[in-house]
Amino acid sequence: MERFAVPSPLKTRPTLLLRLRESGDRQSWDEFVEIYTPMLYRFFIGRGLQDADAADLGQEVMRSVARAIADFDYDPEKGSFRSWLYQIARNKLNDFFKKRARQPQGSGRTTVMQVVENTATTERSLEDHFELEHRLRLFEWASEQIKENFAPHNWTAFERLALKQEDAETVAGDLGLTLGSVYVAKSRITAKLRELIESIDGEWPDLP
Repeated sequence: MERFAVPSPLKTRPTLLLRLRESGDRQSWDEFVEIYTPMLYRFFIGRGLQDADAADLGQEVMRSVARAIADFDYDPEKGSFRSWLYQIARNKLNDFFKKRARQPQGSGRTTVMQVVENTATTERSLEDHFELEHRLRLFEWASEQIKENFAPHNWTAFERLALKQEDAETVAGDLGLTLGSVYVAKSRITAKLRELIESIDGEWPDLP
């Protein structure tokens, strides 16, 4: 996918975090699970884990968040909620590898050393991978929420103009739209995506 050119990220506002910390806010927790479970699964799969292990580790992260969220002290100067979630995921991944290293090998399953060799990475690239999956999932989730509210040709115009960065006149001609309507579609859809994503993370992602 081409880079999605957007304004610089806004200052993080922990909107979903605040709702999560409210006692009995089940709807916000369900929303959190819906958004972050697939993201964590893909993150762990990308580190070389098998399907069941990735799913189990994602559930462990969710349990850790549920236990600790009430005591999480949000301070933008110290770090974001996303960074805190990354630390939990990283620790669970490290624990997984350590546990596998202590288990007898030769059962025909991928050994921990093979996994480590296949996913050898610096701490920076591990965090970059988490950040990438996070941004992609937020955009994916927000798109799922609003896509049906727009005419198919307007959504196609948005994708081709904003995501693929195709020439606006070409897009308009292919879709039988005026140049102005193509730009309007892009503007309206981008604004709605921004609203939804900022309501979760407070930050508008610069997608790869």
